[in-house]
Amino acid sequence: MQRKFLTNLGFLLFLNLLIKPFWIFGIDRTVQNVVGAEDFGFYFTILNFSFLFNILLDFGITNFNNRNIAQNAHLLNKHFSGILAMKFMLAIVYFVVTFSIGLIWGFRGTGLWMLALLGLNQFLISFILYLRSNVSALLFFKTDSVLSVLDRILMIIFCSILLWGNIISQPMRIEWFVYAQTLSYVLTALVALLVVIRKASFTRLNWNVPFFVMIIKQSLPFAVLVLLMTFYNRFDSVLLQKLIPGEEGKIQVGVYAHGYRLLDAANNIAYLVSVLLLPLFARQLKSGMKVENLARLSFTLLFVLSVIVSAGSWFYSYPIMDLLYDHYISNSATVFGVLMGCFIGYSTTYVFGTLLTANGSLKYLNLVAAGGMLLNVGLNLILIPWYGALGAAWASLVTQLLMAASQVVLAVILFRFRFNPRYLVTLLAFVAGVILISRITSGLQMHWIKSFSLMLGVSFILAMFLGLFNIRHFFRLVTSRQD
Repeated sequence: MQRKFLTNLGFLLFLNLLIKPFWIFGIDRTVQNVVGAEDFGFYFTILNFSFLFNILLDFGITNFNNRNIAQNAHLLNKHFSGILAMKFMLAIVYFVVTFSIGLIWGFRGTGLWMLALLGLNQFLISFILYLRSNVSALLFFKTDSVLSVLDRILMIIFCSILLWGNIISQPMRIEWFVYAQTLSYVLTALVALLVVIRKASFTRLNWNVPFFVMIIKQSLPFAVLVLLMTFYNRFDSVLLQKLIPGEEGKIQVGVYAHGYRLLDAANNIAYLVSVLLLPLFARQLKSGMKVENLARLSFTLLFVLSVIVSAGSWFYSYPIMDLLYDHYISNSATVFGVLMGCFIGYSTTYVFGTLLTANGSLKYLNLVAAGGMLLNVGLNLILIPWYGALGAAWASLVTQLLMAASQVVLAVILFRFRFNPRYLVTLLAFVAGVILISRITSGLQMHWIKSFSLMLGVSFILAMFLGLFNIRHFFRLVTSRQD
């Protein structure tokens, strides 16, 4: 399983690192600069609002399906047509609830139209993720990897035409950005649907009410978990504009979005790892295999990456923001430096939260997530009125680190992982070393890109020196014939 994880992770990362950096730094960043912080902040608020009730589109079905099909591949033909029909019914519920609460929250005119478009995009994203859950559950990881970047490839093409194609005389508008996303998601969903139909021998939708009730009952714990996590991950920008009204609120959301978009991009890497881990953990648990080795391997990889990225983002926050954006550089840099610390918490959660999900430990996860939601909302209500976007960033950092620590403790207790003090000391030494390296290199009298590159290189050498990266061990795993 470790070999399968590493080889498919390598292919998945290759595709994503080939495509998504250009999307983030070439397209997404350019759109933010062209439309301005206020308009992008307006879009970002509604985007996160559309996320809040995203669970109604899925109801935990994707996570349940990934785990279930990974352990019982023969159920794909039986479940696919029924779940497909159910997804369309849930979409109606989502739109009714989202629009109703959007009206109560105060969205009108352009805000409602944008909410409709972004709500449609949420449905398409949820639909694509469900289709991909079937592909990855069957361990067709290379096909899933291609599907994971297809929407971004299409967005790059469409947005490049709008930004630089000289086919329109007006400057880029945020609505056009959303239209390009919608078209890309539609085409990706059609391709993914064709792939799964071929695997599932699908013929027609199956409107089976008892089946719907059964799936909802089994998916309910997953649904509650996703709902709670969505609120403490996405509610901050919505609260920002509500607690700071007027143009200043839009500016604060725009500043927050500058930092958060890069955090979101980094989280995509950790999320991709979790997509691979869920079916692998589920298979191992069903067969009675120990999951400790795979959990430790994946956590070590993500921990090393997240610590380096977070430390580098803190010490080089200003030049990074200055390179990427045209407005509100100082404020964005401060918020970005704090927000990127969340990457450590997210990465840890994507390993141990995925393990606990594969094990079906949803009761414990939901209790932890409920505490996280209350903590995050409480901190935001206290900090945002005083510190704006920076307050929201600190609220996110505290929440994410505490949630990650809680899930690690849960996993250690439930799986009776061996306590390894040497491993813990090594991790702490690595964190201290990376902070020291970042501090020293950021003060060198050279161009910041050179010193930043030096920091990255020395930090990875430190990881290898401490035994966190064992190249020969990875090579043996990859070239081994056994899983």
